[in-house]
Amino acid sequence: MIRFLAAILFSTLVMQIPVNAQQPATPSAADYVLVTVVLRHDQSRNLEEITKLLDDSGFWAKFPPEGITVESWYVAMGLGHVVTLRVPPARLREVNRSIEQNAWKAYRTEVYLTYDFREIARGQREKALAK
Repeated sequence: MIRFLAAILFSTLVMQIPVNAQQPATPSAADYVLVTVVLRHDQSRNLEEITKLLDDSGFWAKFPPEGITVESWYVAMGLGHVVTLRVPPARLREVNRSIEQNAWKAYRTEVYLTYDFREIARGQREKALAK
């Protein structure tokens, strides 16, 4: 798994070399990776205990790190927070450290590389309905 993630990170970094360094490029999928972070509720703690842990760690000021874009942030009842971030590959470690340092005591965490499948699913549905 680590080799797989390293290969993706390396290939993404290689694709980031700007064609014209003087003009800022429009961000594309080659400039970032989507990372979905699942912050699972610890049901052995009540909301007040979790809130105190988050406040004590500075979670809300430190996650996500400054400059990281939040694509979506949902709460799934019975599961917890599901956060999708747009992360430049060079800042992936920073996001990981933010989770480790500020979320681990309050949440159990899962992290997944993610991609947008919405348009593909829409096309498949339209194709299926047209039959």
